[in-house]
Amino acid sequence: MNAFPRFSSLLSISALLTCILLTACSAPATGQGHNRKAKSQTDLSGYSKAYFASGCFWCVEAIYESVEGVAEVISGYAGGEEANPTYEQVSAGRTGHAEAVEVYYDPEVVSYETLVKVFFGSHDPTTLNRQGPDRGPQYRSVAFYQNAEEKEVIQGYMAQLVEEGTFAPGSITTEVAPLTKFWPAEDYHQDYERHNPGNPYVQRVSIPRLKRFQAKFPELLKAEAH
Repeated sequence: MNAFPRFSSLLSISALLTCILLTACSAPATGQGHNRKAKSQTDLSGYSKAYFASGCFWCVEAIYESVEGVAEVISGYAGGEEANPTYEQVSAGRTGHAEAVEVYYDPEVVSYETLVKVFFGSHDPTTLNRQGPDRGPQYRSVAFYQNAEEKEVIQGYMAQLVEEGTFAPGSITTEVAPLTKFWPAEDYHQDYERHNPGNPYVQRVSIPRLKRFQAKFPELLKAEAH
């Protein structure tokens, strides 16, 4: 029996698995630690906050940090029941949480309505439990609201997108959910795209996604983001 076809098949499977690993939003090797401390020493108490989930938080964080009027963005977890979840728990789908971001913004410079526009304009809200190469409920699309006004803004913009023909009726899978608790992610996830520009996922997924957003909404960007 010729063993070459079997060996060739094993090589193909190995190459496929390697490709998947290189293009998935996955954690660094165990040993990076689970430390969580304040990401920024800047006083953020005077800023408003908004919360969104639209796929890998490495990508979403970088997108919002490029928007004029946004002071800081924290990667974390929201939408689940588990207290103080770890990345491993969330990635395994055991907590109900989605990878999310906490956006600190100046409402005198950028409105909540604009942040919602950024949310829907920077990901595909029609893919259920999936964004790009990342699959699972932790990558689902969620717009979290903190009050009735924010809920109205989100639902109103969704209706507008359908009315304008951007999305077909019933095609948007985005959850509109009340924020119960936001848990900051481990330190190594914060500013991940900026600190790890050579990471294969960052190069193949995060940066292209950021560039597409910036090309689509140049009027919303900070001067240094152009």
